[in-house]
Amino acid sequence: MRFAVSLGRRPSVRVVIAIGMVGLIGLGLLAAWISPERVIGIAEELMRIIRGLGARGAVVFAIVQVLVAVSGVLPASLLGVAAGAIYGLVPGFLLAAASTLAGALFSFFLSRSLFRASVERLAARRPRLRNLDARIARDGWKLVCLLRVSPIMPFSATSLALGLSAVGLLDYALGTLASLPALGGYVLIGTLADTSLSGWANGSSTVRLALLGAGALATLVLVVRFGQIAIKLGISSRAEDNLEFESDQSGSEHLQAR
Repeated sequence: MRFAVSLGRRPSVRVVIAIGMVGLIGLGLLAAWISPERVIGIAEELMRIIRGLGARGAVVFAIVQVLVAVSGVLPASLLGVAAGAIYGLVPGFLLAAASTLAGALFSFFLSRSLFRASVERLAARRPRLRNLDARIARDGWKLVCLLRVSPIMPFSATSLALGLSAVGLLDYALGTLASLPALGGYVLIGTLADTSLSGWANGSSTVRLALLGAGALATLVLVVRFGQIAIKLGISSRAEDNLEFESDQSGSEHLQAR
């Protein structure tokens, strides 16, 4: 007789990737909160290295921008400023925009292909989650647009969350384009500013204030919209519960009458 000894399941590839992505995003947010000066220092050192690489620096910058868009280890705004300072307004914006969009699409496809099936199975057993997923998909590109403009929503975490939702690829791509005007503003700041990144971070230029104002407005609209969705879900859930209760009650009364 042969005995099989179970050593426990090894973590799946999906779990490892999920932990890695969430860990990188969390690390970036924690570093930016605990030591923003250190984060800016890293970005300035990276900027110095890319300057010294000449034409090859554009390739390195694009790779770094894609990684930042996926992981969030550095604020995307810092790299936008760096792109303007190194390459100028038009070349810097085109390079930063293409890299940011590529990173956003890669993150979306990664999240969608690896984890969306698990969310669908979970939603199939939970009506409220299924309704929330459907309402988010119904808002589509408008909701994605608000998420991209809001400064409090980390770019990488938003890409990961939208990949888990039922939002379609076209809506996701159209909504993500809303991040480009803000990116262009940061590139413009880098082009005009004759200071280091630390000087920009501590400054209060007109362009930066305008971007923060637009982001604050988008955040307000986003909070209101999510509040409306929550209220509708609550009403619909109570209506479904009442309908089921009335159906059960009428059924019991019918049985008693018989």
